[in-house]
Amino acid sequence: MEKQLNLPIPTVKRFPSYLRILHQYHEKGEEFISATVLADELGLKPIQVRKDISYTGIEGKPKVGFEIKELVKVLNHVLGWDNTNEAIIIGAGNLGSALACYNGFKAYGLSMVGLFDSDEAKIGKQVGALKVMPSSEIANFIHEKRIVIAVITVPAKVAQKVADDIISQGIKAIWNFAPIDLKVPSSVALQRTDLATALAVLSVKMQNKLESSEEDLS
Repeated sequence: MEKQLNLPIPTVKRFPSYLRILHQYHEKGEEFISATVLADELGLKPIQVRKDISYTGIEGKPKVGFEIKELVKVLNHVLGWDNTNEAIIIGAGNLGSALACYNGFKAYGLSMVGLFDSDEAKIGKQVGALKVMPSSEIANFIHEKRIVIAVITVPAKVAQKVADDIISQGIKAIWNFAPIDLKVPSSVALQRTDLATALAVLSVKMQNKLESSEEDLS
């Protein structure tokens, strides 16, 4: 089956949650799962689950549901998690080092193979399985290893220049952790992970829960 290229982003964001539930039910010995069960587990409507899964080309069996092994295989393929992609991390600060030490990326088809920083005090230090290399070697590393994915964890004031430089060397996808909106060509895939935004959403959700609890007690 060919990977779908025009999946709606909200659907893509739900696929990892589907996979998590599918693995849980597979570990219980289940062979099939219904859209209703998936929906109940994730607080969704069954019609939404069916619509999402329809993008994969998988069809459920009447009164039985979806074959778990088949659906896991196809979802991993659609997400590109059945092939390992190599990536570099630029910025060996606290966040970059934490990402370099995280072993879970391989489960999602991503392998961190290079860690770079411009701070001479960090050059040569071992961080997880990687040794910090000087930023001056990024271009050669990208070309030699044919790297197309980069993770940016540098300060905001230098993030755009870093992005411009690596894009000129052939990087096609950037996962940006810097607190700034990068400007990249339309040919480059960009995903920003904004920790401040995530924390703001969490704070509002917590406040709403607290207010709801207070109303229930009044």
